[in-house]
Amino acid sequence: MQRLLLVVALLFTYTLGFSQYKYEFTIVKENPATSVKNQAKTGTCWSFATTSFIESEAIRKGKADTTLNLSEMYIVRDVYLERLKDNYYRRNRGNKGPGCVSHVYMKSIGRVGLMLEKDYDGINYDSPTHDHSALQKELNKVSEEAVKEKKGVPYTQFYEVLDRYLGPLNISTFEYRGKTYSSLDFMKALDIQPNDYVEITSFSHHPFYSKVYLEIPDNYDNEQYYNVPIDDLIEIMDNAIKKGYTIAWDADVSESYFAHANKIALFTPGENIKAVKDGNFPQRYKEESVDQEKRQQMFDNFTTTDDHLMHITGIAKDQNGVKYYKVKNSWGISNGDGYLYVSENYMRAKTIAILVHKNSIPRLIRKQLNIDSVFKLE
Repeated sequence: MQRLLLVVALLFTYTLGFSQYKYEFTIVKENPATSVKNQAKTGTCWSFATTSFIESEAIRKGKADTTLNLSEMYIVRDVYLERLKDNYYRRNRGNKGPGCVSHVYMKSIGRVGLMLEKDYDGINYDSPTHDHSALQKELNKVSEEAVKEKKGVPYTQFYEVLDRYLGPLNISTFEYRGKTYSSLDFMKALDIQPNDYVEITSFSHHPFYSKVYLEIPDNYDNEQYYNVPIDDLIEIMDNAIKKGYTIAWDADVSESYFAHANKIALFTPGENIKAVKDGNFPQRYKEESVDQEKRQQMFDNFTTTDDHLMHITGIAKDQNGVKYYKVKNSWGISNGDGYLYVSENYMRAKTIAILVHKNSIPRLIRKQLNIDSVFKLE
């Protein structure tokens, strides 16, 4: 009888183990990045993602190492002022909320440069982490009252609110590695040239190989993106990673098959992989393939939305040889290390746009887009 129970127990254990599937990843190529940060209770993923991207660019150029820690809130503050000004002249119909995109970040550093986190952490309230709930309410209130009063942009009030929550900008210079810089000089010292970077998208309701207006709410300044077929977008991403560049990634993460806690995103409509505990999946999921038509349909019927920005740092493969992109998020390290692995099919389906260095684009695609190389030899 004891022997029979032992056999039954072994069979149960084998069946249970067989019913669970663990995705295992091997890095194919990974490029340097700084530590994972936490945007906490804010909608400022765009600043965290693009800041991380710029940090990696400074490392790639040999101007910094992985200890570099730039201030995200220094840029958030500047962009708030620009967006609230825009909202006033749109008579309170603009984007006065926290969301934004990478090109707005790049425009901002062109105006105000870069600053270190130690010199402007953006927390001037009683909290160990960022929380913009009260800040946003006050900015909304000031914005709405200003439009009613019709007396112009209330800069003084905006500055007062931003100073109170993010902290006043009371330094004009700061030190890095023993040298003193202004914020604009610091950007130059890191060899960051905002015009060296371009945003690329892929939607067929606009002509390919041209610059197009991308109709997403956070593109409040009506900036144009380069538009390419989805195969070209993937080629650009692969070429960038292979050549040592990283990528700022704007995407839809509202799907049940985007599972940060489980460190994976798959294109498996109908599957709730977010609900799985500890990455112990009941099966290996079969993904749907994605072509330009399917991608466009999801954008047209609003199931693909502009939700979140992250930072792509590498390429990996699972135990079956399937390709994934290693993605650095800004939700802290609650899932172990703050990274997740996003399948190529998910990228094809749910990418809104990417920001890359011009030279990371394959030469033939760059020529089709009429983008000049930064360096003539490349």
